[in-house]
Amino acid sequence: MAIILGENRYGKAENRVFRVTRNGDIHEVLDLNVSVQLSGDFDDTHTVGDNANILPTDTQKNTVFALSHVHGAMEPEAFGLIIARHFITSQPHITKAEVRIEKFHWDRIISQGSPHPHAFQRNGSMARTATVLICRNAESTREFVVSGLENLVVLKTTGSEFTGYLRDQYTTLAETTDRIMATQVSARWRIAATDAPTLDGMNWAKIFRESLDAMLTAFAEHHSLSLQQTLFTMGECVLSDEPVIAAIRISLPNKHHFAVDLTPFGRENRNEVFIAADRPYGLIEAVIEDGWPSW
Repeated sequence: MAIILGENRYGKAENRVFRVTRNGDIHEVLDLNVSVQLSGDFDDTHTVGDNANILPTDTQKNTVFALSHVHGAMEPEAFGLIIARHFITSQPHITKAEVRIEKFHWDRIISQGSPHPHAFQRNGSMARTATVLICRNAESTREFVVSGLENLVVLKTTGSEFTGYLRDQYTTLAETTDRIMATQVSARWRIAATDAPTLDGMNWAKIFRESLDAMLTAFAEHHSLSLQQTLFTMGECVLSDEPVIAAIRISLPNKHHFAVDLTPFGRENRNEVFIAADRPYGLIEAVIEDGWPSW
């Protein structure tokens, strides 16, 4: 039986890029975590140790920093396209270039009633994400862009219930028509276009802001009969508001808040005191799509 090399790739992971753009006294900051992965004709380095086709990962790191200096503050999707296109066009033996980016948000500190020109505070735990994948063969080159976010913590104190579920001999959960719903949203949405001119014309900041607003509004306003229903409603709202998005994958861990039994102390707990349990937790995940096959 022949032993062969299967699918493989390599790259430089988690390049921490902090870019300051100075316009006089007004400074802008861009805080990114950038990972690069390349696929192509790398068989010889695996099988016989011939590194002739290997662009060092240190070179990939340097490329990321150099391109951040050339192009300045950019949306993560646009910067990912620049990096991936660089490797595809400069290295003919590379057939796929994937760039994954996390963007961390910084807000200006309000000093004496006004936004400070060069002092910032980190904005929460949410990270904006972008993944760019460029694939080419002899016939064509296609570009795929997936935007998203991670670690968006949301909660509402009512407007959520869970009843009518399947029961068996191990079911102890009590039904409720009024509960806290809390979750930590991770979402990724895929742009339908795969050609460079269309992608270069995208307003990435607007798409992200409107997608985030759609999910937050759906979470807040939708009366939930289950976290699954809420997930679908959030995805449905994003696809309805953003026709450039083909599909969205959402992951919602259920951050349980259980009402504490205060009857031993002669008190009635009317959904006021809870224990916030961190584990175990329910994990609800799904893809909502607009005529595209599942991821």
